[in-house]
Amino acid sequence: MFESLSDKLKRTLKNLRGEGVLTKEHVDAALREIRLALLEADVNYKVAKDFIASVKEKAEGQQVWLELKPSEQVVKIVFDELVELLGGQSSRLVFTKTAPNVVMIVGLQGSGKTTSTGKIARWLSQNQQRKPLLLSTDVYRPAAREQLKVIAKATGQSIFEKPETNDPIELTRSALQHARDTGYDTLLIDTAGRLHIDDELMEELVTIKSETHPVEILFVADAMTGQDAVRSAEEFHARVGITGVVLTKMDGDARGGAALSIKQVTGQPVKFVGVGEKYDALEPFYPDRVAQRILGMGDVLSLIEQVQDKIDQDDAEAQLKKLQKNQFTLDDFRSQLRQVKKLGSFSKILKLLPDQLLGGVGMPDLTDEQSEMMEKELKRTEAIIDSMTREERMNHMMLNANRRRRIARGSGTTVQQVNALIKQYTEMRRMMQSMFSGGLGGKMMRRMAGMQGMDGGGDPMMAGLPAGLPGSSRRKKKKKKKRR
Repeated sequence: MFESLSDKLKRTLKNLRGEGVLTKEHVDAALREIRLALLEADVNYKVAKDFIASVKEKAEGQQVWLELKPSEQVVKIVFDELVELLGGQSSRLVFTKTAPNVVMIVGLQGSGKTTSTGKIARWLSQNQQRKPLLLSTDVYRPAAREQLKVIAKATGQSIFEKPETNDPIELTRSALQHARDTGYDTLLIDTAGRLHIDDELMEELVTIKSETHPVEILFVADAMTGQDAVRSAEEFHARVGITGVVLTKMDGDARGGAALSIKQVTGQPVKFVGVGEKYDALEPFYPDRVAQRILGMGDVLSLIEQVQDKIDQDDAEAQLKKLQKNQFTLDDFRSQLRQVKKLGSFSKILKLLPDQLLGGVGMPDLTDEQSEMMEKELKRTEAIIDSMTREERMNHMMLNANRRRRIARGSGTTVQQVNALIKQYTEMRRMMQSMFSGGLGGKMMRRMAGMQGMDGGGDPMMAGLPAGLPGSSRRKKKKKKKRR
C-alpha cells in the first residue's frame, strides 16, 4: 500500500538532500511536488491543500534551521504532518466493564463487512483476550447469515443463530440476551450492506444502535474505491455516528488516498486495515508506522511483532544455542527456512526495513520477479534437504558423491546445486562459530542475542538464507572480491 505516493515523496525529499544550501525556492518546489503526489494518490483536494499549507507554515517558522540540516528539518516536518493527517495516535477499540460490549459493523454492500467481522472477532480473541459472539442481521442478502457462520467456524469463533427469525431487531435482542446469559463479553453485529440514501435501512441501523448502545460503530470501506469510500463514511457518520473505520483491500491499493483523507474528512480514525484475504490478514492502524513506511523509514516494530506472532520462540532460542555450540544441523537449517516462509514474501519483509539499511548493504528495491525468484530458491533449498535421510541431515559429513547424486535426483535439482547448498551451509556454520567465539565479534553477537531475547526470542533465521539471496555468504564473498 502507498507504493505510488511513497516513491514520489521519497524522490522529492531525496532531491532536497542533494542541495548544498536549501532556499525558499527549493522548499516551494518540493511542496508543489508533494501536493501533486498527494492528489495523484487520490487524496481529498482540501486535505492536500491544508497539508501543504501546514508544512509550509511550520517550515518557514522554524528556529532550528541552523542546528539541523535544512533538508532533515523538512523531512521531519513532513513526517509529523503525515502522522497527524493519518490520525495522530493509534486508536484501539474502546471497551467498558459492562458486558457484553456491542460493536456494530456497518457499510456499503460488497465492502467486506462480513469477512471483516470474522477477522475482528479473531483479532480480539487472540490479542485482547476477549470472548466475542458473532451475529448477522443481514436478512436481505441470500446466504449472508450462512457466510458469517462459515467464517465463524474457520476462525474458531462463536455465532448466534435463530433461523426462524427474519427480523433484524428481534435477532439483535435475542443475541444480546444470549450473550448476557452465557458470558460473552463482546457482541459483534454484522449489519446488512446499504446505501446512505436508503432511509429505511438507515433507520434500521439507528434502531439497532438504540437497542444495544454500542461502544463502537465501525464503518467498513473498500480502500480501492478511494474518495468514494471517504464520502460514504462521511454520510454514515452523519446518519449513525461511526466511531472508527476499517479499510479493506489495503494490500491492493497502491495510492492510499482513502487512508490519508478519511480522518480529516470524517473526524473518525482508521482503526484496522485489511491486508489480505486470509483471516489473520488484519492489522491495527498505526499512523506513525504508516508514515515511516511512506517516507522509506521502515517499520521495524511491525516486523518484530510479526516475528513474535509467527515464529516459534522456543524453537528459535534452541536453534540459537545450537549455532553458539556449532551443533546447527541441516535439519535445523530446514526449520529456519520454514520459519522465514511464515513471515511472507521477501518483498513484504524488505518493505518494513528502512531504506538506509537496505541501501547500506547494496540492496535495491525488489521487483515482483526478483521476489518470486527468491521464493523459488527457498523452495529448491527445502526440496534438497527434504530429499536427504534423517542421518544425512544430522551429519552432513556423510554426504559423499553417490549420496549427493541421489539427493539431486530426488529433489529435481543438479549435483552442482546440491554441492552449492552444502558449501553454503558449512560456510555459514563456520562463520557463525567464529562470530560467537571470543573477541569483539563474540561480544557483538552475544549483545544482539540478548536484545533479541528481550523481544521474546533470539531468532537467527536471517543467517540461514539460501545461496544467492540477501545476506548469504556467497553474496558477501563477491562483494569482497570487488573491493580488492
